[in-house]
Amino acid sequence: MPDLHGLMYPRTPTGAGSILPDPPWHYSGEMLTIEFRTDPARVAELLPAPLTPAADDPGAVAIIWADWQSCSDSFDELLDPARAQYKEVFVVVRCQYEGTTYSRAAYIWVDKDFAMARGHVQGYPKKMSEIWMTRPVTIGRAGPRLEAGGRFGATLSTFGRRIADARFTITGTAETAGFVNGHPMLHTRQMPAIEMDGRDSLDELVTMRGFDVELGPVYTGDAELELFDCPTEELTRFLGSNGEIEMIGGYYRQVGNSMHGGSTVWAGPNPMSDGGATA
Repeated sequence: MPDLHGLMYPRTPTGAGSILPDPPWHYSGEMLTIEFRTDPARVAELLPAPLTPAADDPGAVAIIWADWQSCSDSFDELLDPARAQYKEVFVVVRCQYEGTTYSRAAYIWVDKDFAMARGHVQGYPKKMSEIWMTRPVTIGRAGPRLEAGGRFGATLSTFGRRIADARFTITGTAETAGFVNGHPMLHTRQMPAIEMDGRDSLDELVTMRGFDVELGPVYTGDAELELFDCPTEELTRFLGSNGEIEMIGGYYRQVGNSMHGGSTVWAGPNPMSDGGATA
């Protein structure tokens, strides 16, 4: 049998053809976070058993635009930037499991295949999309400065349809970039059985934390958010009966961190056995 290499498919003779390099992975980027409140029932419906909503402010949600540059420990991707640069948007809610509060990406979109594959390994439910963000500048007039009055826009589209628009104007600084995305991440790794009979061949909850975290100053300000109907997305379920959103706040921050593996905290019944056990 051939000795094939690579973290993910395709595993090849050298491993160079794998869609994803081996960890650890390093990230540097800019994050625009907009927090709002919805009906807590709209958060609860996104949480599979055994998860429950957060005890405090259970209807709080964050939608986050991020412009990333990432690389493996070889740092080769930084000299081949098509393999390093990507953008993503993720919708974060909070949940509880065994008395601990976690953050959880209920929805997430990216614009590069390697980022989507990495997310699937980590339990992020990533889908492909088109994402744009205003970039801050330090020279010239073709962009906002990271100072009071700086104005930013961000968009998210899937299958040629706009599903979210955001606007953000800096008014000052803050100590934290909100509270919804401030906990360890708890995600679900799932894969349906090949028989397609309703069973899963993989069903587990996993948690992850970054290391070597570096955080820039937090800029806060006024935020606006619009969500649009789309046949393949469900963001408008967050809207109130009047079609509006209760805003909490907006934040902009430069961040850096690294990630390796995580931990399995719960495993569903083994679909290939009669009983199954939990971990």
